[in-house]
Amino acid sequence: MERTELMELAKRMLAHVENGTTDQTDDLMEVPVSEYVDADRWAAEMEVIFKRVPLALGLTCELREPGAYKAIDVLGVPVLISRGADGVVRSFLNVCRHRGAALKDAGCGTARRFTCPYHGWSYDQQGRLVGIYGEESYGPLDRDTHGLTALPTAERGGFVFTVLTPGAPMDIDAWLGDYAEELDKLGLADWHVFSRRELVGASWKVCYDGYLEGYHFASLHRDTIFKQNMSNVMATDAYGPHQRIVFAKHGIEALRDKPEDEWVPADHIGPVYIIFPHVSIAGCWGDRAMVSQLFPGPTHDRSRTVQTIITRSPLETEEDRAKAQTYTDFLYEVVRDEDYKTGLDIQKGLESGANTHFTFGRNELTVQRFHGWVERLMAEADADR
Repeated sequence: MERTELMELAKRMLAHVENGTTDQTDDLMEVPVSEYVDADRWAAEMEVIFKRVPLALGLTCELREPGAYKAIDVLGVPVLISRGADGVVRSFLNVCRHRGAALKDAGCGTARRFTCPYHGWSYDQQGRLVGIYGEESYGPLDRDTHGLTALPTAERGGFVFTVLTPGAPMDIDAWLGDYAEELDKLGLADWHVFSRRELVGASWKVCYDGYLEGYHFASLHRDTIFKQNMSNVMATDAYGPHQRIVFAKHGIEALRDKPEDEWVPADHIGPVYIIFPHVSIAGCWGDRAMVSQLFPGPTHDRSRTVQTIITRSPLETEEDRAKAQTYTDFLYEVVRDEDYKTGLDIQKGLESGANTHFTFGRNELTVQRFHGWVERLMAEADADR
């Protein structure tokens, strides 16, 4: 990001801190608890949102070289993402066209071909059927119509976006809009994967709500995140359904006594980039960042999060790797023991019937925007029926 833009964000945050303000919306917002606990509502959201909009399923830096692949299961849909020798990333259903076996177990790797473990049929990186074991005895088959089932795919801003429904329309430029430029500024395609872990959490919206605000820092993260970051103060910008959120760090007030040409904005403010409906990128103005990919299911009251730590440069020394490991462990434990533990407790509370609705405050603008977009997409789907 250009220094001029960072300076403007630092000035916005400094003004909020000095005035005791934060970015706000005009009104409170009520969301029925049923939208968190109703299994039919959850199933409808999965069909309308998660199976129809572009999902950021892969990072470019996970699939940097030709031959790289990533296998992942999303909502019971087995997905295989592959970068071909031509440099193009493609996504397929991770399902052999013969008898339906998975070609690759979940994870990342490299492969020139994908060979089914059941009967040995093989496919190239472009999904074409290139090998049939015992073809003479098997009988004649049109290979051109038995390639892997393709999924709509596009690569932008350091991410691989995939739509889970074969043949569904996908306009990634319309979906991202101006946010594509914001992601490009981060240069994440050139970063490097350090670690990857998974966490089990409450329902997808209970978990995702927590990534969208810093109102809870002083209470829930008193001895962890709050030690560095201020609570209940943010600057945020929306790009369609996507958002950039900026938080202030303690000590930002010291900037007022410094000439502006001596400011180092990234030392005093920190970002979270939100890719609707399920990704958060935190800390990407420094040398390390946490990418959280949230996947609903397998039931309405549970979700899983893939937490990937990436670094701006390769870690070549033991000292650098030790620092990255400390960062990794800290964030994993904070999310697991504070955010997601609380989320699971919230899920129990929701199921108890104690509340009929949640009321989001004016200072929870980013959460309100998120729920507004969920409602918008659900209403549009209803209107199309």
